[in-house]
Amino acid sequence: MRVVIASDHGGFQYKKILLAAIREKGYGLVDLGAFNEEASDYPDYAEAVANAIIKGDADRGILICGSGVGVAVAVNKFKSIRAGVCHDTYSAHQGVEHDDVNVLCLGQRVIGIELAKEIILAFLAASFSEEDRHKRRLAKIAAIEAKNMK
Repeated sequence: MRVVIASDHGGFQYKKILLAAIREKGYGLVDLGAFNEEASDYPDYAEAVANAIIKGDADRGILICGSGVGVAVAVNKFKSIRAGVCHDTYSAHQGVEHDDVNVLCLGQRVIGIELAKEIILAFLAASFSEEDRHKRRLAKIAAIEAKNMK
């Protein structure tokens, strides 16, 4: 699995730590920034992650800001991106299994680093269930996108 990760300044410290944890598990990983703690704008990093997934350069993305909310709002503006803020392991794996979430959003100021590691690993280990009811719901989401995201 190819993974991209990015953060603004509010998630930079966690991103540095999480890079090592993800690589340790053998995932292909590309860091799209930020590369320091200077003030930066989270929509720029959300766009970079979305574009990597849309172009097929990555299968999943991880975004970190102070709360996780800002990056989630921004990255969900892109067609075919399904992002969720997850601050527990259940939501992280269930979001992939039922909703085919392809971007995980975390808040550095909300959860501890050990929990963040567990959440990311749950997200990356999960697979979409392929159950008919979940496929049906995703088709409805795709129809909403087609109608409203031009």
